[in-house]
Amino acid sequence: MAFFAPPPRLGTEVFTRLPNRFRRPRPTEWARWNRGGREIDSFLEGPCFDAAGQLYVTDIPFGRIFRISAAGDWEQVAEYDGWPNGLKVLPDGQLLVTDYRRGLIRIDPASGHITPALETARSESFKGLNDLCLGADGSIFFTDQGQTGLHDPTGRVYRLRPDGQLDLLIGTVPSPNGIVVAPDLSHLLVAVTRANQVWRLPLHGDGAVTKAGIFCHLHGGPGGPDGLAWDPEGNLLVAHTGIGTIWRLSPRAEPTLGITSCAGASTTNLCLGGADGRELFITESETGSILRARLEAPGPAR
Repeated sequence: MAFFAPPPRLGTEVFTRLPNRFRRPRPTEWARWNRGGREIDSFLEGPCFDAAGQLYVTDIPFGRIFRISAAGDWEQVAEYDGWPNGLKVLPDGQLLVTDYRRGLIRIDPASGHITPALETARSESFKGLNDLCLGADGSIFFTDQGQTGLHDPTGRVYRLRPDGQLDLLIGTVPSPNGIVVAPDLSHLLVAVTRANQVWRLPLHGDGAVTKAGIFCHLHGGPGGPDGLAWDPEGNLLVAHTGIGTIWRLSPRAEPTLGITSCAGASTTNLCLGGADGRELFITESETGSILRARLEAPGPAR
């Protein structure tokens, strides 16, 4: 049952595509279990800008990190034995990556050197890290998704504090994926892909989460909500993979805009950039494209 009128639609354009020199379609172990065994040449995620306005993205199945200039030119920063997914640029300019196989890793964008940051949780291996966000206090929040889903609701969300304390915030999530934290650290929003939901996790100073609930329900598939981001007004942007749409939801989870892919339907992740922070960049992973749209401020509430 739908409780809201369909929101207005906004189109996108292709900003740039992964150049052919980086495309070598072949089977991989990651694609065997995550893309139906098809031969693929890339699977882009994790877009994030650095202070110089350069865009970084990850390529999961081939362990690659790319840097894209403002003109849309691509440069390979690193290639290593891992499956990198989420990426954030740290205040010191280093890249922090959630790697499915290797945990949290740091990458020097100048040399491509890889340094482990957190490989285990109290000596236990992770299921497979997916995405991350940075808190105002220096905490790192990240999702441990692995192959969880409705059949196995044991996905986990962690908080790594600046002093090194690791908090397991919740361990009963069917496929935790994208994640954002409120600027005041009052709560997290987590994309729960296989349930087609976004969950709200209230945060407490002692590391506990209580009264976890559902922020919104989505529908359709295959796929579900993937990457999340805040817009400048505090609305939530949800990359709905498998649908080819980015949804903008108000703080009350009211849909106010649908942003439609002009390429494939695998809209996996997103970030904001540009001089005023209103250029939306989206990874469309099936075609290896970066999509772009201009995100204007929403009008006054009616």
